[in-house]
Amino acid sequence: MRISCLLLVALPCLAATTTPNPLLDRSLPIPFDRVGADHVAPAAKILLEQARQQRDAYLAATGPLTFENTILALDEIGDDLDAAMDIARHLDGVASSADLRRANAEVLPLLTAFRNEVSLDPRLWARIKQYAAGDEARTLTGNRQRLLKQTLQRFKRAGADLDEAGKKRLRELNIELATLGKKFNDNALESTNAFDLVVTDEARLAGLPDGARRAAREAAKEKGVEGWRFTLQQPSMTPVLTFLDDAAIREQIYRARNAVATSGANDNRPLIARILELRAARARLLGYDDFADYQTEDRMAGSGRRVREFLTDLERKTVPAFEREQAELAAFRRSLEGDQAPPIAPWDLGYYAEKLRQRRYDFDEEALRPYFPFEPVMTGLFGLVERIYGLKIREVPGAPVWHPTVKYYEIQDPERGHLGYFYTDFFARKNKRAGAWAGGLVSRRDGAKPRPQVSVIVGNMTPPQADRPALLTHREVETIFHEFGHLMHAMLLRVPEPGLRRTVWDFVELPSQIMENFLWERECLDLFARHYQTGEPLPAALFERLVRARTFRAATAQMRQLGFATMDLDLHTSYQPARDGEPVGYARGILQRFTPAPLAADFAMPASFLHVFAGGYAAGYYSYKWAEVLEADAFSRFKQEGIFSRKTGTDFRRAILEPGNTADAAELFRRFMGRDPDPSALLRRLGLAN
Repeated sequence: MRISCLLLVALPCLAATTTPNPLLDRSLPIPFDRVGADHVAPAAKILLEQARQQRDAYLAATGPLTFENTILALDEIGDDLDAAMDIARHLDGVASSADLRRANAEVLPLLTAFRNEVSLDPRLWARIKQYAAGDEARTLTGNRQRLLKQTLQRFKRAGADLDEAGKKRLRELNIELATLGKKFNDNALESTNAFDLVVTDEARLAGLPDGARRAAREAAKEKGVEGWRFTLQQPSMTPVLTFLDDAAIREQIYRARNAVATSGANDNRPLIARILELRAARARLLGYDDFADYQTEDRMAGSGRRVREFLTDLERKTVPAFEREQAELAAFRRSLEGDQAPPIAPWDLGYYAEKLRQRRYDFDEEALRPYFPFEPVMTGLFGLVERIYGLKIREVPGAPVWHPTVKYYEIQDPERGHLGYFYTDFFARKNKRAGAWAGGLVSRRDGAKPRPQVSVIVGNMTPPQADRPALLTHREVETIFHEFGHLMHAMLLRVPEPGLRRTVWDFVELPSQIMENFLWERECLDLFARHYQTGEPLPAALFERLVRARTFRAATAQMRQLGFATMDLDLHTSYQPARDGEPVGYARGILQRFTPAPLAADFAMPASFLHVFAGGYAAGYYSYKWAEVLEADAFSRFKQEGIFSRKTGTDFRRAILEPGNTADAAELFRRFMGRDPDPSALLRRLGLAN
């Protein structure tokens, strides 16, 4: 048997046939050095059988129905299965291989089928309803009352009240949707990895920052070619589109990025059409007008109509400044190249915007890189959370990892003791999913068999080079702080009932996005922003230029996000294939309204839009802007009371981070701010309102 070693570390990959399956090992740290693709299916089959035995024991239990044996016991069914498969899926995202992708794809229908078995089992549903109608249920208060209500709603939304024909159809829809989402993700990864561009004439690199040039040189050497190699990974692509003078290369990179997963076996466009069809069918089967209404029912927005009103209102308030910004940019190009300068193309936008920013503010973001070396950034971040939350973070050396750059940490809280562990994996590389995210690998359990939380935060930042450490842009540091906010949310949850840890989706970005605000405050930057060679603090003049440039083209940036959110919403509410044609072309027409330059006819960015078609943001991309309104307002309290205020941090922790879903999200916000959100807070921060 061929054993696949998916890990990128100099550690042995042991055969599943001669050693215990590491995916069945619940010890910590997680034995990442022993996990291979061949372990996934055997572990899934063993744990599926165990989960079915748990379900059968749950149904066979006799005696009075209680909250413990009826509601809490639900979360124990398949818990070990979920933990093992979370690890397998995680590795597929950060150390993917053809073998691992196949292994995860093989077990996905089995896992989805089992979840259907649980959520659609009439015996299980009858037991829950019987308990809910009993005397004990009527006496529940607080968390227990809320969890019962949430459990009833969860099962109804999962189709528990459908007839047998409806349940059969729902099972089919769920399995196909899960399979298509996995395929969508794999296609995007393989298509992204398939592209590179090698430039052999150094003269064509004019304008490219020295760090990006060095990285491209090293990337070429790694592949054994001469010249400078560019990929579609963010640290390689972004400097090209922002600084490179050669418009032909900018165009080539831009077109390649927006054609990812649109050809051959990796073409995602047919998958998009089918995913939308299946989501709409699923929503109708469950009694909703469309998929957006289904998704938003249990969120702060409450309905697709409310999301539409929210997005339309923000668009209306942003368009005047958006139009001014485009006129300014076009005039700026003419000032450089004369009145005959051509209209700005999509691959020109970042380039000319950067030149205008440098002219207007005497500010070049690349000048910040030397002051943001990765290790001090992390030290400063840990120092910040120690100040506002009182947490202690230390690295745990020697833990098995999936790549040499991955680190493992422990978090201690003076109030609650040991909170858990987390991994960091922040540098871009091949066979790693694009973007940045945070996730759980082991969910904390309290009670008789306690276990700590184990989480991971992942990014695709500029990696270190042979002769210098990883030097980050301010935006990359923002991403690290953002993901760490998600991590804090997971670590600080103080909810004994696992079923109440599921924060509503349009509130979940508040704890992450609020962390970005600290990076615009001098006191926070002074914790770590020092030149990597001289140790010199970030110069005051450079900081002032950074702050002045914060709202540069803010309307354009906001319109971009509103475009994605509107496209997502329209695809899940208004789109009709017979009338509107294929979905990528339909989406392109929507995005054009929010885009400063004409989109090319082959623009197909939705084909690699993992958030919407392979992640959790379907009919939910609006949540970024929704939460941004909340965090812009909430951070005003930190500004008023001091960004390092332990009292403010403690109040934020108590009101926002610890409660999970034990209360409505709007109520949690009121607990922290003492009032409802101020909708104008975001517009004021962006300079779009007084």
